Parts: sequence; C-alpha cells; structure tokens
Amino acid sequence: MPNDFNQQVIDEFRANKGRVGGYFEGARLILLTTTGARTGRPHTTPVGYLPDGADRVLVIASAGGAPSHPAWFHNLLANSQVTVESGAFTYEAQAVVLDGEERDEAFARAVEADPGWAEYQEKTRRVIPVVALYEIAQDGPPNINASSMGEAIKVVHDAFRRELALIREEMAKGGATLGAQLRVNCLTFCAGLHNHHTGEDVALFPFLADRHPEFAPTLARLGEEHERIAALVEDLRHAVTADHPDPATARGEVERLTAELEAHLTYEEEQLLPILDAA
Repeated sequence: MPNDFNQQVIDEFRANKGRVGGYFEGARLILLTTTGARTGRPHTTPVGYLPDGADRVLVIASAGGAPSHPAWFHNLLANSQVTVESGAFTYEAQAVVLDGEERDEAFARAVEADPGWAEYQEKTRRVIPVVALYEIAQDGPPNINASSMGEAIKVVHDAFRRELALIREEMAKGGATLGAQLRVNCLTFCAGLHNHHTGEDVALFPFLADRHPEFAPTLARLGEEHERIAALVEDLRHAVTADHPDPATARGEVERLTAELEAHLTYEEEQLLPILDAA
C-alpha cells in the first residue's frame, strides 16, 4: 500500500481504538511496528491478522501476491522483536516465521476462511510466509490504549463486541461445516474473555470493594454474571471442539453468549464507569 494510504489507516486506527472504515472496514487489523533492516528506524504498517490462541496471532506476508516479500517481513527477519497495536492494547511481541507443516496448516486455515489468500499465492512464485507474533510477557498490568480506568474498561469491552460481531457474521456465512479458522476464532475469543473476567475478579472488583463498600451489591451481581458467562463460554468451547461440530449448535451458543455478554457489559459500564472516571 502507498505510504500516504497507510498513514491514513494508521491515524484512523489509533484515533478510533482499532475501528477503521474504507478498504479495511470489517477486517481483523493490527498495526505492526518493525525496525528497519537498513535504517534502524521504526516502521508501522497496517496488516490483517488471524487469531491463533491466547498468546499469539498470525500475520501473512502476502503483499497482495507481489513477487517480493513486503518490507515489514524483511525487517522482522533482521530484528524479530516487534510492537503490536490491537486497538485496545499495545504490546511487544516476538516474531517467528512458521515453516513446514505448521506453515501449511495455518495458511490452509486462512484460505478456508478467505479464498483471497489463495488468489495471492497463485499470483506469485514465492511461498507466502506466515508469521506468528508471540506476546512478550511483562510485569504489571497490560498497556491499554486509554487515559483513564473507565475508558480502559470501555475500550476492552468494545474490542470484545467487535470480535464477537465478526464471529457471528462468519457463522452466518458458514455452510454445512464449521471451518477450522472459525473454530480457532471462537476458542481465542473464549480464552480472552476468560482472562479479562478473571482479571476483574481478582484485581478490579476487590479494588472497588475496598474503596466503595456501597457498591457491594453491584459487584456481587457482576461476579454472578461472570459465572453465568463462564458456563456459556464452556458450552461454546464444547460446541466447536466436538469431533464433528454442528454449525447450527455453534451458532446457537454464540447467540446465547452474545445476549448475556452484551447485557453484562452494558450494566457494568453503567455502574462502574462513572466511579472509575471520577477516580
């Protein structure tokens, strides 16, 4: 993509916490910052990604089927530590180029989810690389792209809403089988939601209970809702990991989870954002 187009996407992505329109609207997108192999300067590029579990995402160096690898791929070959902006979070990651069966399996999942990847491969003689970006663990809380605790909660909630909307759309477009990448998307979402609610249970809610004892009934309700949502998450996990997963069953579980989760997120925002922003 031309640099001026990329910069427009980068600016919009950062301003809207990961939401963009135009060419990338509705796509899973991250901003990937690499270190220039020749210049040593940081270079930021919008790239599509595939969810792939709780600790990594996958990016594909397609360059639209161009004969040469994109510049960001050459950069990470020279320096494998990169910065990832997901919209909600910014974190350091280690880039690992997949090879052999692992690369082929990941690329096949991508093609199953979007045949455009196969069209890119057909346009070029090079084998299009697949790169795993592993988040580097850090001490302390995650780096959320927000200026207050209240905004941080809203940013994370909206990220879950966007991902769940994408999964619902993918479910609706699915046929008689449940694609491998769609199953991975569901499982990654479930893991992320579990981690978020666990963090609230062990850190945020005790923090608020200590400083705002009058909110005990609200926090108790939120904790109970976490338990109900955890049960729905487990039902969805079972639906997508069955030996022969049934798309209709999976869609039903996604809809049940969506209804319960949206009600929970809305209530939590109504109750907690005012006191968090005031703090």
